[in-house]
Amino acid sequence: MPNYRPIFPNIFTAGNIFCGFLSLISAAEGEPTHAAWLIILAGFLDGLDGKVARLSGGASALGKELDSLADFISFGVAPAFLIYTFGLNGLGKWGWIIGLVYITAAGYRLARFNLLATSDEKKHFLGLPVPGAGVTLAAYIIFCYAVWDKVEYGEYLVSMMIIFSALMVSQIEYEAMPDKFNTRVNRRKLLYIVILAVAVLIRPRLLMFPILLLYIATGLIKEAIRIVKITRSGRGDDLEQSDDDEDGPADDRT
Repeated sequence: MPNYRPIFPNIFTAGNIFCGFLSLISAAEGEPTHAAWLIILAGFLDGLDGKVARLSGGASALGKELDSLADFISFGVAPAFLIYTFGLNGLGKWGWIIGLVYITAAGYRLARFNLLATSDEKKHFLGLPVPGAGVTLAAYIIFCYAVWDKVEYGEYLVSMMIIFSALMVSQIEYEAMPDKFNTRVNRRKLLYIVILAVAVLIRPRLLMFPILLLYIATGLIKEAIRIVKITRSGRGDDLEQSDDDEDGPADDRT
């Protein structure tokens, strides 16, 4: 009997692709905010297809590959084209080089995810997720047009694209949305998510970008804390080793 369950999540994945393509068309027609909102809608559909796949039992290898292709279009190509059209085109060749670096990093991040993904429950993402990077860039466009009615602070935009590209291919861990909320930690995460979602719903054009930027900064802060702990631990081990070396010759002399 044919298995029709994968059709349900694939419908949302197809919607993701559709939004990415429409975003490209909107950007080409000079509608930056429409293009940005379509990327954000693609992010919403991308979050749903995995949930639907698990609930319906329709997860499949084909669906995983299709989802990566959709993400590459909607959160790799579409944001890069949008940012280039309304922020980087004045930089000449450096504008398209920065966009190309971002697209390449997104493709690498998605390919690595498919190689490392398992059926186990994922608690962290390795590197900044491509949808997170693409949606944040789209949210910045919406933020700019809400505040200044145009894209401002192009130097920040260039910096974000370069930093996001590096974060996508990095080994920095980012929190994933838990599938179950049966632990205190996961329930606390759910509370934070609900509070932030309500805030975004109240003032989406102004609050979406800062909240997404906070999520990206959280990964960097945790990584910095981890490095500091490792460094301190290494110094402690060196001090203990130094004490042992000093005690050694004294014992020999006695």
